[in-house]
Amino acid sequence: MRIDVVTVLPELLDGPFSHSILKRAQDKGLLEVHVHGLRTYGIGKHQQLDDYPFGGGAGMVMRPEPIAACFDQLLAERFYDEVIYTTPDGLRLDQAHCNHLSMKQNLLILCGHYKGVDERIREKYITMEISIGDYVLSGGELAAAVIVDTIGRLLPGVLNDETSALFDSFQDDLLAPPVYTRPAEWNGHAVPPVLLSGHERQIDEWRHEQSLMRTKQRRPDLYAKFMGE
Repeated sequence: MRIDVVTVLPELLDGPFSHSILKRAQDKGLLEVHVHGLRTYGIGKHQQLDDYPFGGGAGMVMRPEPIAACFDQLLAERFYDEVIYTTPDGLRLDQAHCNHLSMKQNLLILCGHYKGVDERIREKYITMEISIGDYVLSGGELAAAVIVDTIGRLLPGVLNDETSALFDSFQDDLLAPPVYTRPAEWNGHAVPPVLLSGHERQIDEWRHEQSLMRTKQRRPDLYAKFMGE
């Protein structure tokens, strides 16, 4: 998979894409992440990227010309399954969307900034708009990093245990159950005996029950969805 990220501040993405699982995915040749600084396509000697909004109001708006120049260059080189824009008014990201995107070949992500991008860019190029939550960030770089991370870890061969992603929270609309490791007893607190029993069926049943209980307590909306209510 290849993911291209277009951003006003490419340096903000150096860390997230250079460590841990995403670095491993790239080292294995399973994922390519290319970050493109939009300033390269800026207008005039000052490489301007934004301007005042028509109609007045606070804040600045990303001009269409630099984005279009960058997009046209990338789109001439390859086909993108989705051209994604990170924006608070986009579709709220969930595990199902991540699973869907992980099956694609090429993705292009535009990081929102300032008060947003000129609407004509959204109309001409964007095929999918994503929000990572009901709050506002200073820019879309962190949202793009979240999107890339959630997708990259799902690619076959990225995780050491390929089945582990299948049991993450939200994969089946339930939260993950509690997990334990050694020592079996710590500060007077013991690991549930069933996990030490070696009975796989009983362990699976316990985990499912714990997932149901945790989801009902913490995310009643997900619990209702799972139960078909």
